[in-house]
Formats: sequence, structure tokens, C-alpha cells
Amino acid sequence: MKTLYVSHQGCYLSLRQESVLIKRGETILDQVQLPLLEQILIFGQSQVTTQVIRACLQRNIAIAYLSRMGKCYGRVLSITQGYRQLSRYQQLLSPELQLQTARIIVQAKLKNSRVILMRQQRRRASEQTALAIESLAYLVQQAGEAVSIARLMGLEGAGAASYFSAFGECLSGAGFVFLARSRRPPGNPVNAMLSFGYQVLWNHLLTLIELQGLDPYWGCLHQGHDRHAALASDLIEEFRSSIVDSLVLYLVNRGLVSADDDFEYHDGGCYLNQSGRRKFLQAFVQRMEESVEEQPRWNLLSQQVRAYKQFVYDPSCLYSPYLIR
Repeated sequence: MKTLYVSHQGCYLSLRQESVLIKRGETILDQVQLPLLEQILIFGQSQVTTQVIRACLQRNIAIAYLSRMGKCYGRVLSITQGYRQLSRYQQLLSPELQLQTARIIVQAKLKNSRVILMRQQRRRASEQTALAIESLAYLVQQAGEAVSIARLMGLEGAGAASYFSAFGECLSGAGFVFLARSRRPPGNPVNAMLSFGYQVLWNHLLTLIELQGLDPYWGCLHQGHDRHAALASDLIEEFRSSIVDSLVLYLVNRGLVSADDDFEYHDGGCYLNQSGRRKFLQAFVQRMEESVEEQPRWNLLSQQVRAYKQFVYDPSCLYSPYLIR
């Protein structure tokens, strides 16, 4: 199954038999067979016909509408996507189990972040990176002993600060400077790619969660509400560094993106422009199709969502996170 990304502006999606056509004017840019689609992500100003929407609803294909910078405005979902049964099981998880699962998720994020820095340290040693690696090891231990969600969130934040303090040391591409993480808005090209990548990955996880019948608004670590799918925010944590951060390092250090040509500045922030989004999404898809542990990375996401679903059904089998080997 694949995701259709529509990042060009002014496109028009129409239906021809069992295929979705992506057109600009009278020119057909691409076409994808409906049976191969899992979701459609539309960035910015493009139109979708009623026929395409109806066909997607009949096949449980989600359509997400995002800004050009990756912020999700909303999604079109089939009425069959209900969470009533599993949601009840999720809500029955005891506070102790929720805390234990939150510990597991935070520890996995910290461990994976540490592995990424250890790999970079072997390639390009620095004192800052060495300190961050040591700090993350300590925070992993502390997270395993946390007695509240608030304490865990504090440790997760400390881990992110330590990790990103060394992230800039791992970058060697011309024109790319990174001192700290900034999100709303992203302050430079590296932050722009991180924010965009996290949003794309988050949307993928949200779709997989919905396909499995889990309630995306009921998590263990993050607090859910009408505008925040907490479970997607929980499960993305173990994948941030292994998928998005490592991809940003690859794009920058290989010179595949240009700090001058692939970004735009407006509204007080820095964002990928059309060429930058195209390059990032192409590299993202290629990376997700690569084999890890004898399966595409796409399967790792599905594997973790299914593992969480199994945990909800049988809490005696604790959730097992994805860890980089």
C-alpha cells in the first residue's frame, strides 16, 4: 500500500475507472490505482472531485488536507472508521498501566536518540555529542523510575534538549546551521525539515491507528483532546530520530538539499518551498521503502500500531517499542 503525496499547487484530482489522476490544467502529472492506495496527503491548494472522495470513502482510503508547511487541517474518513469497542478497552487501562507504557515510550525515544548520536560520533567525534550521549543514558534510567506523567514529560523534554544540543555537530552541509529546536514557527532550514518530516510521519501513524480501529485521541503519554490525536503523538516518539532526524542528516550531509534554493521565509519562520518539499518527500518515500530487519520501514509503523492494539486487548503483555539495533 502506498501514500499519494500532492505537493504541487493548483492540482486537480479526478477519477478514471480505478485510478486517481493528478492533473494540472490538461496535463496529467501522475496516476495511481485506487487498490494500491492507503491514504492521500494534499499539501496546499489542490482540488479533489466528489467522485474521488466517494471512491476513497468506499475503500477506507483517508484523505488529509495540510498546509504547504505540513500542518494538518483535517481528514476525510469513512463512516466505518469507528473506535467504540477498542476505545472502551483503551479507557479501561489503569493509571498504573498507562504510566508504565508511557515510561516504555519515553525510554525508547531516548534510547533511539542516543543510538543516532553514537553513530554520528563514530563518524565525526565531538565533545558536545559525547556529553549528550552520556546525558541521554542517565535520562533513560531516570525515565524508568518516573512516578508521574508530568515527571516523564520533563525527562523527555530534557532528553530532547540534550539531543538537539548535539544535533548541529552532526551536520556538515554548507549553509546549514542548527543551534536549538524551534517549532512554531521553525526558525531555520534544519528546523523546517524536522517539523515537516514529523508532521508527515504523524499523519501516517494516525491513518494506521484509525485502520486498526484504535481511538487516536486516547493515549498514555500525551493528553488527548478534540484537536490532538494523543496516541499518534505517543507512537511517533520512538520513530522521530530513526526516520526523520536521520533523513535530515542524510539530505544535508549529502548535499541533496540547498539552504538557498529549497526554503522560503515568511510569517516569521522558515519553511520548505515547492522544490524542497518535492525533494524531501521523494527521499522520505525512498527511505520508507528500504528494508530494515528484512521488511520495509513502512511495515515497522504498522507493526508498532498492531503491537499497541494487542496490548490494549491484553494488558498483561506490555507494549514493546521499536528500538534501533
